Amino acid sequence: MTARRQQVKTMIVYNITIKIIPSIEQEWIEWQKQEHIPEIMASGLFTENKFFRLLEQDDAEGITYIVQYFTGSLENYRQYIEKFAPALREKAIRKWGDKFMAFRTVMQVVN
Repeated sequence: MTARRQQVKTMIVYNITIKIIPSIEQEWIEWQKQEHIPEIMASGLFTENKFFRLLEQDDAEGITYIVQYFTGSLENYRQYIEKFAPALREKAIRKWGDKFMAFRTVMQVVN
């Protein structure tokens, strides 16, 4: 059983939950799909991404979206945070200002 565990590849998920004001929704979605997500993927450190809208929640304070990026190691995630994240976060702040708020978590797939 130990040998099997060692063969199982670790999957790390970088999860970003973003709350945006409704007036920017369509433009922001297009920016995510056409610019921001491709820039993050271009780092070469993630193998896949998924983009979600959170349902069944009070949107009075904004609409909530989630973007998840998948990588095979915690080291890849750390390399992204160190080398790429600061510039991309700054770019988002310059473009959208206080019209969004982001919360980031890192998870390990268990199954």
